[in-house]
Amino acid sequence: MAEQVAEQTAEDRRLVTDAVYRAGRVLGLTNQDLADALGVSRRSVERMKSGRFQLDPVKKEWELALHLIRLFRSLDAICAGDEDVVRQWMRNPNDDLGDVPRARIRSIDGLISTLHYVDSNRALA
Repeated sequence: MAEQVAEQTAEDRRLVTDAVYRAGRVLGLTNQDLADALGVSRRSVERMKSGRFQLDPVKKEWELALHLIRLFRSLDAICAGDEDVVRQWMRNPNDDLGDVPRARIRSIDGLISTLHYVDSNRALA
């Protein structure tokens, strides 16, 4: 039983790490942007691509990764899967957010408020 839980945890770590890395790419985030959003080093993000670093489910980075993945999924739905539109939205100033979303999500407060903003707009669509 403990072995099965350990296997599941290892698989979960791999899946979430891969998903947040891919989401960061689609969102147009640099390695430093993604590192700031997750609270990890830029080097850790660089190692995510090769699988040499995986997020830890008991650390804050895990929770932040889940929020970032959710932000990506909401934007992807609103933009009908058009990655260019998603990246454009992320890099353009947003008066409602008071900043460029890409810059805003580099802090926890900014990530959460951007996620809530996108989710509320998705509900209206």
